[in-house]
Amino acid sequence: MKKARFYTIPFVFALALLPVTEPAAAHEPLYKNGRQIFLVAPDGRQLDYIPEYGSVVMGTDAEGRPILLDRSGNLVATEMSAREYRNLRENRGGPASLAERGWHRNDRGWNGDRFANRPDRYNNPPRGWNETPSESYGFPPPPDIPAPAAPEPDRAPARAQASAKPDMNVVALQVFLDRNGLSPGVIDGLMGNNVRKALDAYAEKSGRQLDADADSETILQSLSLEGGLPVKNYTITAEDAAGPYVASIPSDYGRKAELPALSYTSVSEMLAEKFHMDEGFLKALNPDADFSRPGTVIKVVNPGGKQKGAVTRIIADKSLKQLFAYDEAGALVAAYPATIGSTDTPSPSGTVTVERVALDPNYTYNPSKNFKQGDNDRVLTINPGPNGPVGNVWIALSKPSYGIHGTPDPAKIGKTSSHGCVRLTNWDAQELAAMVSPGVTVEFVE
Repeated sequence: MKKARFYTIPFVFALALLPVTEPAAAHEPLYKNGRQIFLVAPDGRQLDYIPEYGSVVMGTDAEGRPILLDRSGNLVATEMSAREYRNLRENRGGPASLAERGWHRNDRGWNGDRFANRPDRYNNPPRGWNETPSESYGFPPPPDIPAPAAPEPDRAPARAQASAKPDMNVVALQVFLDRNGLSPGVIDGLMGNNVRKALDAYAEKSGRQLDADADSETILQSLSLEGGLPVKNYTITAEDAAGPYVASIPSDYGRKAELPALSYTSVSEMLAEKFHMDEGFLKALNPDADFSRPGTVIKVVNPGGKQKGAVTRIIADKSLKQLFAYDEAGALVAAYPATIGSTDTPSPSGTVTVERVALDPNYTYNPSKNFKQGDNDRVLTINPGPNGPVGNVWIALSKPSYGIHGTPDPAKIGKTSSHGCVRLTNWDAQELAAMVSPGVTVEFVE
C-alpha cells in the first residue's frame, strides 16, 4: 500500500484556521485541469467553501488522491472525481466516512513559517508546492502582502518585544530539549536566553550543535519516533476541574500563612505546569476553551516523561543562571535554567552537599535567620502547595536555610534574583529530586 505523502506549505503561525474564500454558491461545480472535482469532508459531505491559501497543508492519501489537512494534521477534505464521490455516497467498496480510513493524521507534523517576513511568499513558495488551493480550483490567488513598514528607530526594541509571537519551530525545539533533560524553562514558542542555554547544554551532552530552523525536519522526525509530535490533544477531566483551587495568592507572607494550602488558582495554571507551558501560551493555543468544563478538548504541548538517572554532582553556575547535573562517570544528565541568589542575598560559595529531599513541603519563614518580608517580624509556617514560596519541592543543602527548590512563578526562572537559594520550575525541581540523594555534591561557581 502506498504511504500518504504531505507537502508542507508556508503559513504564519496562527491559533485558529484563517478565514475561507466563499464560492459563488454552495456546491457550485469545481473544475481542475478540465475535470469536475469535488472536495469531500471526512463525514462524506461536499465542502461548500475553498480553504484559503495558508490555512491548510496539501498532500496525497494512500490511494494517491489529493487531500487537505488543517494545521493540527486533521483531514479537512479529500479531492474526488465525480465517480469517486458518487461511489462514496452510495458506500461502494468502503466506509462512507473518510475519517474511518485513518487519513486524519499528518505523519510529518508541521513546520513554522520560514517565509513569514517575506513579502513574496505567495509568488515564491517553497519547493514541493506549485499552486495555491484557490488557484487550483479556479479562484484567483490572494494578493501580494507588502513588507511591513520599519518601526521608528527609537521605539524599535520595545515594539519588537511586544510583537514577538510564538514560532512552532521553536515550540518543537523546546519540546525536544525538554525531553532530553535540557530544560528550556516554560515552553512558549519564543527563542529566549533559556532556550539558548539549553542548546549549549545539548551540545555538551550530545557533542553536536542544533538549530531550530536548519534542523526542524530532524527535530520533528525525532519527536515523532520518540514520544509523539510536540502538540497533542488533551481532554480536561472532572478531577482537573475540581481542584482544589484558591481564588488568589497574596504577596504578604502573613496572609499566605492563613491559607490552608498554596494551591493553583485556576485549571489553566495547573495545566500549564503539567505540560511545562507558559500559561499565556496555553490560553493562546485555546482561545475559545472553557478550562473549567470537564470534557473540553484543548491543545497542549507534549513534553514527554521525566529524565532518569543517578546524579552524583551538581554545578550551580551563578553567571549563566543554570544548574548542571552529572552522573558518576562525569556525563551530563540534565541542565536547568535557574534563579541563583542576588547581590543582596547571595547564594553560598564553594561546595555543599544535599542533605534531604522533601516533596510538598511546608515553608518556615524566620526573619531573624533569612530575610525580612514586608512587615512580618515573627516566625510563620506557610502550608504546602505549588504556589508556596518554594513551590512543591525542597532539596535541602548542608548550609543551613539554603536549598534547591521550585517556584510559584516558572516564567521568571533565570530572569530574576532569589533570596540566596536555587530556584527551578516546579517540574524541573521534581525531576531533579528523583535523581539525587543525600551526599550529592553541589558546587557553586561564578
